Amino acid sequence: METHKHTEKCNHHHSHGKTSGGFRLLAVIILNLIITIAEYIGGIISGSLALISDAGHNLSDVLSLIIGYSGEKISQKKKDRVYTFGYKRFEVVAALFNSLTLILIGAYIFYESIERFKNPIDINFSIMLPVAFIGLFGNVLSIIVLHRGEDKNLNIKAASLHLLFDALSSVSVIIAAIAIKFSGDRRIDIVISFFIAIMIIWSGLGIIKESLRIFLQGVPDHLDSEEILKRIEATEGVDSVHGLHIWSINSTEVFLSCHILIDKEHKESSDSIIQKVNALLKNEFDIEHTTLQIEIDDFCKGIKGACCS
Repeated sequence: METHKHTEKCNHHHSHGKTSGGFRLLAVIILNLIITIAEYIGGIISGSLALISDAGHNLSDVLSLIIGYSGEKISQKKKDRVYTFGYKRFEVVAALFNSLTLILIGAYIFYESIERFKNPIDINFSIMLPVAFIGLFGNVLSIIVLHRGEDKNLNIKAASLHLLFDALSSVSVIIAAIAIKFSGDRRIDIVISFFIAIMIIWSGLGIIKESLRIFLQGVPDHLDSEEILKRIEATEGVDSVHGLHIWSINSTEVFLSCHILIDKEHKESSDSIIQKVNALLKNEFDIEHTTLQIEIDDFCKGIKGACCS
């Protein structure tokens, strides 16, 4: 009777801890919510669809910031016997809701643009321009607030990027207001609205794509599973690799599991090989959550990459 040896070891290094980003995110959420309301009311009063569009874009930032803030809080909640991964995937659920909201906002702006082409209305330049400057000032102030203190937090970096795009959107509204003032062409307002709506919908589709990739347990875009497979197989003492799976549970944490058939002539212990593979995955691919099963006999009869059933 053949003797089979399986050694399974999990490598879980977590870097938990509260960050100072939560308070800054909350402050920026409140500030941008005020800006969103001001721009929407200003757009209604002035008749500027571009200003209303910018308010919609800013609302998308508020939703993204709320996701970031929620992630800060919920990620601190401990895992339990039912939710063994904790509540980290809540971020993905919230992001999917956010993206669907963005697409609805973009579709609304397109609809309003078509209506404005059919039934043009006057635009009050004296209201449109000051409110647009308020929006720009709020975005710049938000970016400054987020960059105070540590800047290694991924939520902070993502929020800053959203705010930067919104600041550019506010600049386009200001340019549109000035152009309308001197040319009198109200179609400029509609063109800018289309531009902002495309930005909103494009952002929403990108988030949906990433959310579905996580839900379907796809390999993260920045990783090449074939390259990782080759690098593990090249590790000293490894004969072949099968049953390789790479997935993530949120936007930052990547998990990997596989079966490793070791070289029978190699004298190193299975623990030593596991340590080498874990070091490789961490240093070259930034993967720290691994489950590696060591095998001495070839259970899959030469099949590589994917394990037999």
